[in-house]
Amino acid sequence: MPSYKVLGVRVDAVQIPDAVRVLESWISESKTSGADTCECCPARYVAVTGMHGVSVSREDKEFARILEEAGLVVADGMPLVWLGRWQGFRQMRRRVYGPELMETFCRETGSRYRHFFYGGAPGVADQLARAEQERYGIQIAGTYCPPFRPLTGKEESDVQRLVEKSRPDVLWVGLSTPKQERWMHQHRHTLNVPVMLGVGAAFDLNTGRLRQAPQWMRENGLEWLFRLCTEPKRLWQRYIVNGSKFAWAVCMEHLLPRIF
Repeated sequence: MPSYKVLGVRVDAVQIPDAVRVLESWISESKTSGADTCECCPARYVAVTGMHGVSVSREDKEFARILEEAGLVVADGMPLVWLGRWQGFRQMRRRVYGPELMETFCRETGSRYRHFFYGGAPGVADQLARAEQERYGIQIAGTYCPPFRPLTGKEESDVQRLVEKSRPDVLWVGLSTPKQERWMHQHRHTLNVPVMLGVGAAFDLNTGRLRQAPQWMRENGLEWLFRLCTEPKRLWQRYIVNGSKFAWAVCMEHLLPRIF
């Protein structure tokens, strides 16, 4: 699969239709082989990554390794799309926006697969599962809303048994970056599921709990400004501090060498 680097992080040069085809091929491969998840055959996971994920990877080498080991790393941010174009990948026209990827996959596959939703505040995973079922007729394998703390050993065992019993084809994880990527990487050998996707705020956005930025802002790299205005206390460091560091690092690594 064609890919490019953004500050050392591999980004696969795919769009949403490409990602949907990859997901379906992984599920089909898993069904055909009949192999369960194990040390030699771990579950594949998708990192839906933007500026924030790349910034975290620069200061956390373990997280950088988690991104590198992902089956697919998609550009959930216009800066990553622009850098892909800059490096010659003209097919990078739009971001692979997590909420849109979920909606597109559910719409195009309908009742073909079994879905498990893990994450969100109490009740949100159930609400999301019902909403997607009503919209697209998906099969609901199960839901789980974890507490806002590390799970106990018993809770981990309960989750594993729940997933094992429900046998999902795809597991959607809504824990935000970098927590969701760490969770998928940690559980890739223990949860028997063909593919896991970390889609963050899609749980709240696709249930209407959070307002989405207008489409013109999402398509032109301004969603960060909308989210900063709606949640300034939670996001100011991510977008102002880390965003400035990201922009400077990109200029030093990608732009200045071409100018000089």
